Amino acid sequence: MADTVWVLVAAFLVFFMQAGFAMVEAGFTRAKNAVNILMKNLMDFSLGSIAYWAIGFAIMFGAGNAFMGTSGWFVPTDSGVFASLEWSSVPTHAAWIFQLVFAATAATIVSGAMAERTQFKSYLIYSVFITGIIYPIVGHWIWGGGWLSSLGMSDFAGSTVVHSTGGWLALTGAIVLGPRLGKYDGEGKPRPIAGHNLPLAALGVFILWLGWFGFNPGSQMGADALDISKIAVTTNLAAAAGAITAMVTAWILLGKPDAGMSLNGALAGLVAITAGCATVSPVSAAIIGALGGVVVVLSVLLFEKLRIDDPVGAISVHGTCGALGTILLGFFDSSSGVFFGGGFGLLWAQIVGVFAVSRMVSRYWLYSVLRNQGCYRFASH
Repeated sequence: MADTVWVLVAAFLVFFMQAGFAMVEAGFTRAKNAVNILMKNLMDFSLGSIAYWAIGFAIMFGAGNAFMGTSGWFVPTDSGVFASLEWSSVPTHAAWIFQLVFAATAATIVSGAMAERTQFKSYLIYSVFITGIIYPIVGHWIWGGGWLSSLGMSDFAGSTVVHSTGGWLALTGAIVLGPRLGKYDGEGKPRPIAGHNLPLAALGVFILWLGWFGFNPGSQMGADALDISKIAVTTNLAAAAGAITAMVTAWILLGKPDAGMSLNGALAGLVAITAGCATVSPVSAAIIGALGGVVVVLSVLLFEKLRIDDPVGAISVHGTCGALGTILLGFFDSSSGVFFGGGFGLLWAQIVGVFAVSRMVSRYWLYSVLRNQGCYRFASH
């Protein structure tokens, strides 16, 4: 009973992260696009719920092969097809609702990077593909008994499964769409397009920070007091360290302690620690979060120079720092990491996993979805 109650409470906390994403994206973009942003966040969860119930959960956790599950459609509770979840004592429906909010998180990450230039109907199609097919396949590889799991890859709460998947999809979408009109001058130099409400974005970041206490400790899928307490500590330390180092890095490079960069630094620390929150020490967690805070600032500036327009920094926060945290686990894992005498086996598996997922989710098969729906030049550029 306690395990199930905890998993459900954690799922509800992660669901509230949808509000956080909506506030961050709306705050970092222009006022005229706020309603579009809110509708996308509402509908990617709504459509995602149906898609993940009908096919996504089966592809991710159903019995099948090393690539994907092929059984368990519409989440039956009287079947043994979900053997990959038998390590947890919670009922199938509790596991489904917890995994659903993760799937929705992966989908909503994409919204921010494609903001202000995407047709609404195109984004809806994109969301169904993500929650029903793309995210579940990646999840099966790592959490559902797939080939990366067999290789030894570790990703406790989803730095790669959730965040990098969403981040690489966001990168694909941003490249296909191109920058917003007016983002670059005639010489290709970036122009700032300020978000309309930084306090709203800050509120969103604090909501996400709160939600992460469901995201990471909830992934224990049980109410073990020692385990979930430690995970909460490592999660918080990484977020705090990320905010601090992002502020310092921006101060050095930009000449001021930029609020937007600092807020994204907290998220970068959270994303980076998600892979190893259960298996690294608090000291290691602080280091991982601090590195995430530095890297997110550098990544945002790099993508801007490459003319990849990401209004909220989603690619850098989730894609870059998700990959960073996954690879760093190969160094900092308390039992198998390079720095703790574990050799290079885990590190190799982490690197292979990051590159395999980034290649799979960034393939050109989503390009046609975007192109055919005419989402290149949305009227609200």
